[in-house]
Amino acid sequence: MGLRDAAEHNQFGDVLAVCDVDSDRAAHAKRDENIGKGRADVYADYRKLLARNDIEVVSISTPDHWHVKIAIEALQAGKHVFCQKPLTLTLEENQLIRRACKKYADRVFMVGTQQRSEQKLFLRAVNMVQKGLLGDIRKITVGIDGAPAGGPFPLAEPPKHLDWNAWLGQAPMVPYCEARCHSAFRWWYEYSAGKFTDWGAHHVDIATWAIGKDKEGMGPTEIDGTDAEHPVAFAHGYPLVDDCWNTSTDFAVKCRFTGGIEMTITSRGDNGILFEGTKGRVFVNRSKITGAPIEQHWDDGLFSDADLSRLFKGKPPESHKSNFYRCIREGGETVSDVESHVQMMNTCHLAGIAARLNRVIHWDPKQETIVGDQEAASFFARDQRTGFEIPRIY
Repeated sequence: MGLRDAAEHNQFGDVLAVCDVDSDRAAHAKRDENIGKGRADVYADYRKLLARNDIEVVSISTPDHWHVKIAIEALQAGKHVFCQKPLTLTLEENQLIRRACKKYADRVFMVGTQQRSEQKLFLRAVNMVQKGLLGDIRKITVGIDGAPAGGPFPLAEPPKHLDWNAWLGQAPMVPYCEARCHSAFRWWYEYSAGKFTDWGAHHVDIATWAIGKDKEGMGPTEIDGTDAEHPVAFAHGYPLVDDCWNTSTDFAVKCRFTGGIEMTITSRGDNGILFEGTKGRVFVNRSKITGAPIEQHWDDGLFSDADLSRLFKGKPPESHKSNFYRCIREGGETVSDVESHVQMMNTCHLAGIAARLNRVIHWDPKQETIVGDQEAASFFARDQRTGFEIPRIY
């Protein structure tokens, strides 16, 4: 459970229930004066929360491998859904959640990628690219930092306040170790794709949005993962042991799009996005936006209120949560929608697969299939433990 996320929702309505498979965290949320205020009901099983007719909105702040299952079941239960990034664990999950959102289109769904709303430097960069102020974009470098290497970690009995079986969910049953769960889960391939879907879900999202490759049927066609390294626990892209972190640590994956754009997703250099076009280049991250087009004021008068409204799909510019609840009240599409997020996540997952296998893979963005590589294609989906399967939407 994300305590800060829950507290932010509390500005817009009463938090009636909290849920966590860690009973200590659930109790903390109940007591928190910015969340449960001592009055919220506490659940260990989210399905009991979804069954309540008095709950209209569900916010999902679980580890990545639980996102899509809970999100789809929440939509089926008639709830509006706010889900933290990254939305998906696999390429298959991208398709499943997109189908669910189309089927339950009367529900508002938002992905928690706040750089689309609360970081105006990124909006300025997106506006510059979309208005052609940098000319034709030729190259994008997306710096997302590298994941840590660690282990072997000691195994232990799960603490009594944690339901380890439920925490694992669809993932394989393995012995408990503290370095697997809570804040460290991102460095395990079983639950995440590491930095590719951590910072990647923010920066690749902004880059994809800016160049207009965020619609269904778009995406890279070639993904080159030959410049990547992994922890020692890897052989041919697969983790070999249960007690070491195993996501990619050092990489520079090149994603090539139709139209001649090359996007490099890398652990090296500054965290942020460098757009390079025929008329100039701009670098942007959460603390700065730099480059001659900015320093020479090329976009003076060209980043207007109308531009902001366009980026917000006709809504006024405001915080992520405010945009979400406005769409519930008024209708319309959130600034961080499922379709664009899924397109971006295709790129992130493909980059992760290419890096794990340390080779070039090819992607058909219209059919959404990996082409001519049976081993790479086997990473499209994952086996799910009995009782934790994700609902199939047709």
